[in-house]
Amino acid sequence: MSGRKALVIGIDNYPGCELSCCVNDAAEISALLERNEDGTPNFSVQRPDIYRERELMHYLKKLFSGEDETALFYFAGHAMTADAGTYLMTPDEFSNESGISMGEIMTMISNSNNRNNIVILDCCHAGKIGEPFFVKDVSSLKNGTTIMSACKGSETAIERDGHGIFTDLLINGLRGGAADLTGRITPGALYAYIDKSLGPWDQRPVFKTNVSNFVSLRRANPPYYTRISC
Repeated sequence: MSGRKALVIGIDNYPGCELSCCVNDAAEISALLERNEDGTPNFSVQRPDIYRERELMHYLKKLFSGEDETALFYFAGHAMTADAGTYLMTPDEFSNESGISMGEIMTMISNSNNRNNIVILDCCHAGKIGEPFFVKDVSSLKNGTTIMSACKGSETAIERDGHGIFTDLLINGLRGGAADLTGRITPGALYAYIDKSLGPWDQRPVFKTNVSNFVSLRRANPPYYTRISC
C-alpha cells in the first residue's frame, strides 16, 4: 500500500444556476487535508477545475483504481435525482440533466484495491449514495468504505454565510473541533460533531460505513486540559 490521496472538487459555475460557495469550500478543505496542524504532510490533494463530465470521471477512476492506504473524494456542487438514479452534475451536462451517477461511483469503490475509500458529498440529494438502489444493503458496502453526506436523499443542501452549512461544520471539525484527546480526527468523530451541531429542523447529514477501524483524516493539536495535582 502506498500513501493517502484526495480528490477535492468544488463547482460554482453552472449555466443559469450558479452557486456561490463550492469553490471556496473546496479550497479550504484542500488546505486542511494537505497538512496536519503541526505542518507535517497529510493527503496528496488534487483540486482540478472541472468543467466536463469526462474530466470528473477521469479523476475519479484515477482515485479509486490505485492501491493506496486511503483515497478520499470530496464534492461540492449541484446534484440531481431522476428515475434512473442520482447524479453529480458538471457544467457541460447541466442543461442535459446528466452527470456522474452515484451508482458508478459505488461500482468504482466496490472494485477498488484501496484499503480505505471515503466519500464526502455536499450537494442536494447527497444521502442517495449507497442507498439500496445502488447497494443491496448497508452491510454490503465494501470493507473500508465510509460515506458522509450533507443531507438525506430527499433533501437539499443549503449555502449560508459563504459556506455550505455542512462543509462549514466539516471545516471546523477538521480544524480541531472533532479531535480526540490525542488530536486525531476520524470520520466518525467528524460526523458526530456535525450531527450534534445541526438542529432537528436543519438538513440532516447521513453517515454510512463498513470499517473495522476508523482512519485518521487529520491531526490537530490535542484539546487543552489542565492536570490537577492532589
